[in-house]
Amino acid sequence: MAAPRKYPDELRERAIREVRVTGRPIAHVAKDLGIRKEALRGWVRQAGAGRGERDDRLTTAEQDGLRQLRKEVVELRRANEILEAASVFFAQEIGRPRTRPSR
Repeated sequence: MAAPRKYPDELRERAIREVRVTGRPIAHVAKDLGIRKEALRGWVRQAGAGRGERDDRLTTAEQDGLRQLRKEVVELRRANEILEAASVFFAQEIGRPRTRPSR
């Protein structure tokens, strides 16, 4: 489960918009809005990647897709472990001689 966000989405959007529209330095905008400058720097970078302006980061959609694929990998590995354990169990059952119950 993801950690709760420290800053509301509205503040994030406002901060990103202010940096882009005004061209003011990230540190000044962050100080005015009371947020950490490194947090704002990351938001601005991610927003640029989301618009296709940056090639060094995945877009938000790509990150979401990657997150979903990683979840599927975990589920499939868990299913494989169960199937392997079941196959070992049934292989052992097949190898045992059957005895008839005595009457």
